[in-house]
Amino acid sequence: QVQLVESGGGLVQAGGSLRLSCAASGRTFSGNTIGWFRQAPGKEREFVAGINWSGSNTAIADSVKGRFTISRDWAKNAVYLQMNSLKPEDTAVYYCATAPHPWSIGIREGEYEYWGQGTQVTVSS
Repeated sequence: QVQLVESGGGLVQAGGSLRLSCAASGRTFSGNTIGWFRQAPGKEREFVAGINWSGSNTAIADSVKGRFTISRDWAKNAVYLQMNSLKPEDTAVYYCATAPHPWSIGIREGEYEYWGQGTQVTVSS
């Protein structure tokens, strides 16, 4: 089993940047696709970004395309979500999750197996 821990959230003004980190313990997730999701108050959890095991393929939701990027660091067994030009509508709890396969990047929650506890991102106007 893998445990995921997100970090890097916080309060930022609109237009600012944050970098979220997703670290794994228990085992590496070198053979897994990793996804970032977010859930705003009163809304369903939604896909934000994903990266396959090799880092050769990424997927970014239209709502954040051009502002968010996803990357992974093998040496640190971590995945990052760089968020630039943040907007108040980006306010949410952000979660990382692992999929039990290395190649495809799913956008549905049910395609992911292990989840972190989440980190709060609040963007003020």
